[in-house]
Amino acid sequence: MARLANNEKISRNLRDGFPNPYTMTDAENFLERFTNQDPVTFFGIEYISEYVGNISLVQGQDVYRKSAEIGYFIGEPYWNKGIVTTAVNLITEYGFNQLGIVRIHTGVFEYNTASMRVLEKCGYSKDCVFKKSVIKQGKLWDEVRYSKINPEFE
Repeated sequence: MARLANNEKISRNLRDGFPNPYTMTDAENFLERFTNQDPVTFFGIEYISEYVGNISLVQGQDVYRKSAEIGYFIGEPYWNKGIVTTAVNLITEYGFNQLGIVRIHTGVFEYNTASMRVLEKCGYSKDCVFKKSVIKQGKLWDEVRYSKINPEFE
């Protein structure tokens, strides 16, 4: 995890809570925090029996309890292989069918067009653009919001 996550090309697309540089201690802390979840909402992504990244659903609270935010990253050597598209489809179905989620959503920084393509391939719709709402690496950026509704509730 630390080897793949310690990459500025990955951290620039994620919130600042994702450290850069990413150390072994960061990986150990992450694993400690998310081991033994019930229900499980953080998963490793595997490709040809090898760990290649993470994907998660963070369920909302209170009036947002039927919504969840999806998040993911994949190591650079595994980009453009369809791995994230498969993982997004799998966790979306898991959220809808196992967790009873009605709406899954996320925000993507305007320059992360690869992530936008993944979401669109997986049937997520662009909801809106939050103009100049994200500050990353000292610059203001738009955030593009996507969501997908459980077909059972459409």
